[in-house]
Amino acid sequence: MASYASSIASATDSAGWELRFPALFAGRRGYAFPCDAEGCVDMDHLSETALQNYLYARAMMGRETGWPSVLRSSAHAHA
Repeated sequence: MASYASSIASATDSAGWELRFPALFAGRRGYAFPCDAEGCVDMDHLSETALQNYLYARAMMGRETGWPSVLRSSAHAHA
């Protein structure tokens, strides 16, 4: 299973969902961003680094990252 670089913007992610971009190649990292249940990421609330990572992950779909999936946040998975 790919490991994910968590790009959590703030502790206000009460919805408990993540948009995850898996790594396409072994040894690379995937990306995870807080989102709503439909996969919408609030880019205005991402840190500068998280925003850059999010834009990179979107631009690299099919090249470095796979198509994203909306999953329950691991922080909320046992709630």
